[in-house]
Amino acid sequence: MPVRSHTDIKSLIRSIPDYPKPGIIFRDVTTLLADARGLRASIDELIWPFIYQDIDYVAGIEARGFILGGAVARELGVGFIPIRKKGKLPWKTIGKEYQLEYGVDTVEIHADAVRRGDRILLIDDLIATGGTASAAIELLQESGGEVIAAAFIIDLPFLQGAAKVREKGLRVHTIIEFEGE
Repeated sequence: MPVRSHTDIKSLIRSIPDYPKPGIIFRDVTTLLADARGLRASIDELIWPFIYQDIDYVAGIEARGFILGGAVARELGVGFIPIRKKGKLPWKTIGKEYQLEYGVDTVEIHADAVRRGDRILLIDDLIATGGTASAAIELLQESGGEVIAAAFIIDLPFLQGAAKVREKGLRVHTIIEFEGE
């Protein structure tokens, strides 16, 4: 799908069949990130809807959300909050557990990362089932932040993750979709 820069972002994403398990097609954005025009177009498309929004921070989910979120924060002129897997941050943390297909995982932020009323844009590369994004949103909200929207390069609409985030009353911005795979 061509975007404002006329860069076909979708064509720059590598699809890897049967990873991490049979029947799954993994959408690998590392090929997109390696392409200078593709990276620029992706960042531009992630920021366009939010240029005139009152945002204090961009929060990015480990690990590709760090790359994208850091770039988006820089372009918007705001700070960046890393959302990491449990045990990866070096100081006092707060966390939120969420269900995986076969178990439970936790995302964490530093306890002092968010102040009451901070307006936050959540960024990641892909939304699938919405479990990680929902946990990140709840963590930021429980910390006193106001999550104004969530933005992703890729939506897998058949897994209903974006719909799950919208049910929380949040705006969801995605650039491209991969259907039924």
